[in-house]
Amino acid sequence: MDRRKVGITLFASAAIAATGLWTGMHPLPLVAQSRGKAPVGSAARPAGFAAVAGQKGGQDYTGPYDVVPDWPKPLSQIKGHDQWTFGAMQGVFAESPNRVFILMRGELPVVKRPPETRVPQFGPSLTFPVPQAPLRNASVGPLASPGNQGTDGWNGWEGTMGVDARWEHCVLVVDAQGNYIEEDVWNKWNDKFRRPHTVAINPYDPEKHIWIVDDRMHAVYKFTHDGKTLVQTLGTPGVPGNDDKHFNRPTFLSWKPDSTLFVSDGYANTRVVKFDKDGKFLLTWGEKGNPPDDTRPGYFDAVHGVQYDPATGRVYVTDRSSHRIQVFDENGKFIDQFSTGKPSTPQVLYLSADKYLWIADNETSKILKYDTEGHFLYSWGSGGQFPGQFWNVHGFSVDQEGNFYAAEVNNGRIEKFRPRAGANKDMLIGQPIRSAWK
Repeated sequence: MDRRKVGITLFASAAIAATGLWTGMHPLPLVAQSRGKAPVGSAARPAGFAAVAGQKGGQDYTGPYDVVPDWPKPLSQIKGHDQWTFGAMQGVFAESPNRVFILMRGELPVVKRPPETRVPQFGPSLTFPVPQAPLRNASVGPLASPGNQGTDGWNGWEGTMGVDARWEHCVLVVDAQGNYIEEDVWNKWNDKFRRPHTVAINPYDPEKHIWIVDDRMHAVYKFTHDGKTLVQTLGTPGVPGNDDKHFNRPTFLSWKPDSTLFVSDGYANTRVVKFDKDGKFLLTWGEKGNPPDDTRPGYFDAVHGVQYDPATGRVYVTDRSSHRIQVFDENGKFIDQFSTGKPSTPQVLYLSADKYLWIADNETSKILKYDTEGHFLYSWGSGGQFPGQFWNVHGFSVDQEGNFYAAEVNNGRIEKFRPRAGANKDMLIGQPIRSAWK
């Protein structure tokens, strides 16, 4: 073979490898599109890459999913709530399609979009509301949802309860049709919360206790499955600290198969805390980092997520302010790290049962897929307020039917997504681990 042919062969081989989306030794396969009959005189069209093979027209606006309309129902379905709507949506957990837990920071008044009006007090050539932009941020600002200002979660909030917000329905439970259930059970716990952050069930717990992390109360609560009894509290509610009995704004949870617990702690502290199955403190690791470009192992700023991998014993930790994921063994020994890109704000970290890492990124409004070695595989999503878009996804979950739920703090809403017919399964977010309670 002459040199020219050898060069062509090597170039072709390199091109094939480059388009294979290699992830370690396992490429995510490209999806060839059904092309139909090509126009007379035209060449065959090349294969494409889409969530649904053979799709003609359109775009992957919501990736491999369709938005489920009118889910959940508006709060006006609840008596006495005609003029109220959702506050900042902090978290979501789908125990099943018919029992989906939602956390929010109270309620905000329903506001009709006013006409565009000049606001010269802010500067020349400015008007409000801005066309095509959301009317309000449900999470950030002195009159947004309570629990986001000041050192104790209330000081600094400038609103008036009953006018600018109501501290009700911090925990909502919704069925598959979007109806509210168990209202009386969970509403009685509102006074326990100041900024409920995360809701989850230990996948290895056959009794399926409900865990809720409240970052402004500096506490982790464990409730019975029916929500009627608070059976355990980790941390000292209302008192921040940095020892074996205190948190300072904890964020997320993850468990080992023996129910050893890891808590990311979190917004003010910069550490991971490990407890045994009974809640006894074992150890902690993490130092204060220097974002946004700190690459030192074990240094954090916003420790916003933690996930234990039962297959490898690795602990994945979100260092949000330095746009990276750090990887440790279960006792805090550093193993690896990878960046989530610049710009990025990795907000939610999720390990699916099929061993992929999924991340909701606030900066880019995308859902990101990585393998457990940190190789990037796929992403979808766009920022905004229309159905299917995102504005600060702060929690997400997947149910047994493959439905995907996203909690958006800034938009102040929960969205439910249903897998599209014919969607590539590699692009769908995998099921969570449910070892003890499938």
